[in-house]
Amino acid sequence: MRYDAATAGKMTKDQFVARFGGVYEHSPWVAEGVWPLAAAGGLGTAEVMAREMRVVVEAASREMKLALIRAHPELAGRARMADASVREQAGAGLDQCSPQEFAAFQRLNGAYNARFGFPFIVAVKGMSRADILAAFEARLANDPETEFEAAMEQIHRIAGFRLADLL
Repeated sequence: MRYDAATAGKMTKDQFVARFGGVYEHSPWVAEGVWPLAAAGGLGTAEVMAREMRVVVEAASREMKLALIRAHPELAGRARMADASVREQAGAGLDQCSPQEFAAFQRLNGAYNARFGFPFIVAVKGMSRADILAAFEARLANDPETEFEAAMEQIHRIAGFRLADLL
């Protein structure tokens, strides 16, 4: 179904959340937060919806933002992921790592989690494995607050890509 302002007015809250609740990884509260605008026909374009979803996230408490960051999977991990994450990581070739690349991702995942207390987040669309590993290494040098903000910015980029795919 094509989404536009007229379509939104015909969706129930449950339908809307079912369709857009995964835009922010395992965080349907973001879609629930924009539902009143959607129901009123105020989210007619992907750009408007992305902006309003971002507003909901930015207004959330630090604890909610941290939970959102922690809802994301580790890169090249073996843990169960949301379907969108599986597709995104496969698109970057993370499902085809050499044993050396896999070991590097595992080492970096561990070091990053130990330093920051949450997984490394990067919008992998258009990146190679080498690009991702380089970003991983570079961002390990960030201070915790800079990295928290970098993770949030990457989450918004991922959400934008997911919205574009849905719409």
